[in-house]
Order: sequence, then structure tokens, then C-alpha cells
Amino acid sequence: MAENAAPGLISELKLAVPWGHIAAKAWGSLQGPPVLCLHGWLDNANSFDRLIPLLLPDFYYVAMDFGGHGLSSHYSPGVPYNLQTFVSEIRRVVAALKWNRFSILGHSFGGIVGATFSCTFPEMVDKLTLLDTLLFPLESNEMENLLTYKRRAIEHMLQIEASQEPSHVFSLKQLLQRLLKSNSHLSEECGELLLQRGTKKVATGLVLNRDQRLSWPENSADYVSRELCAHSIRKLQAHVLFIKAVHGYFESRDNYSEEESVSFMIDMMKSTLKEVRRGSGSWCPATVAHSGPTSPISSLALGRHLVWPQAQQVTTRIYQASCSSGQSLEAWGHM
Repeated sequence: MAENAAPGLISELKLAVPWGHIAAKAWGSLQGPPVLCLHGWLDNANSFDRLIPLLLPDFYYVAMDFGGHGLSSHYSPGVPYNLQTFVSEIRRVVAALKWNRFSILGHSFGGIVGATFSCTFPEMVDKLTLLDTLLFPLESNEMENLLTYKRRAIEHMLQIEASQEPSHVFSLKQLLQRLLKSNSHLSEECGELLLQRGTKKVATGLVLNRDQRLSWPENSADYVSRELCAHSIRKLQAHVLFIKAVHGYFESRDNYSEEESVSFMIDMMKSTLKEVRRGSGSWCPATVAHSGPTSPISSLALGRHLVWPQAQQVTTRIYQASCSSGQSLEAWGHM
């Protein structure tokens, strides 16, 4: 499928790694402060096509496809996908770009990867913006399932490697119908945008680009204790902006423990970071919602997506955080 150029896009990148390449796309000014944009589980760099053109052009934005996603190479046979390998991809990408210090804009699973990198390499990350994501998945919420996830990940990888079945071929209409059925708030326009980078043409139709070894995000996540979570947050040197979406990840999971995890992490950041900025309204992370054509970010994997109501207001919030200095947590009430 031919990919339409996103507004303001200046280049497509292909960065060499030992198993092939990491694909990425860049917007903005090469001389501007660098921002690395990280997509969600089973998404791709097109997740940011509708958002980045609304942000200030003075920054240099690079949206990468994680390994096995979008246009990036699949991992070598026998190599599993896990959080640490995705974190190492960030280190490889910024080394190739010769970035010593940069900001991260992470959506969903990309936010978890970005937060983990920010705590592991705190001196490298200036600003951390989290779009509808936890910093870390907590093991206390999944203790009964942890071994099941580990077993399932191994069995799934072995099953895919042993399978001789060719990739399934679909029409664009079939793929779009499947996508919209599992993502009730996703517009057709945004679905097509993700499929542009998430599929490739074959003689009889389209096949998905992603590595079939990628399955459920739980299989690739690293669940941490509250003690390790608190220790990691104390390592942060970045200014942090946390945006929570209506009809997003947390509202799609009817689980008190998820909300309790968010509260724990917010409280931990409030008590740890040097400055807390608050806007009008009662305390909560920034909350936004919309289902119209300006939707910039979508997630294929979990039947949810992140979309903005007043896009300019949200991008202004990101801009304000990007211009702040020091270590702080930016938060405000419902929009």
C-alpha cells in the first residue's frame, strides 16, 4: 500500500541494527531539540501522523517503529520480544542519531518502554510525556498470572516458529472491518492511516507487516514490585507530563487494581519530583476525549484508542511541558 506523506514530514529513516534495521520517520527542524516518539503495542510510527503536525515545528520529532512492527525488521529466529529488548532499541536508535539528551513522547506500551528507559538512563532524558499509560505494570496486580504469561510467551513463539502456514492475505476492506470491530471509537480514516504502514502488498491483497511472534502485550511486559517502581521513579531526572484518555486504556479495563496502580504511581511521583504544577479543577491526570476526524493516535491491540477533543489545547499542554525546566510532574483537572 502506498503511504501518503504526513504533513510536515521531512524524511523516512532506516537505522542499521544487528538483525536488520529500525524504520522511523522525522518531522520538524534538524537543529531543534530532539523528541523520540514511541507507539503502542502492535501499532506503528503512523500513530503520530495526526499529532506531530499540531506541535511546534521548532523541535525535531522522530517516530520509530519498534522491532517487528511497521517497517522495522523482525527479530532473528529464536529471539523473543520483551521489554528489555525494546528499551535497548531506544539506546541503539539514539546512538545512531547521535543524541546525548532528548525528550520522549510515548503512547500506551511505548510509554512503558519510554519510562523504563528514562529510569535506566536518567541522564539522557530531559522530558517524558506519557499518553494514556502506566509507568510500569505492577506485579501485585498480576501475581496469579505471571507464570502463565511466561509460559504462554514461550509456547506461542515455538508454535509460530514451527508453523509452515503462509501469512494470511486480506483486502483493505477486510482488514479495516476487523480493526474497526475491535476498536469501536476508531475512525475509518485513522484505521487506514495505521494500515498504511502496518501492511504490505502481495499479488492477491495485503498481509500484515508485524511479526507473528508478537501476541499479547502481557507476554512481553516486565512486571515490577512496588518497591522497584518507587526506586525507579526516584531515579528519574526528567520533567514528566501524564495524560489520561477518556475511553482509553484504563476505562477499557474494569479493574479497580489498575486505577489503584495509577494512584500509587501519581502519589509516588508527587512525593518524589521536586515540583508539582496544577491547573484548574480537582486533582487528576489530564483527561481528554474525542471521536472526530482530528484523532491523532490509535491503538490496534486492545480495542481502544487515544483521541483529542480540543487538539490545540492538548498540544499547548505538551508545549508548556516541553518548555519547562527541572524535574517535575505536570498535572491538571478534566478538560
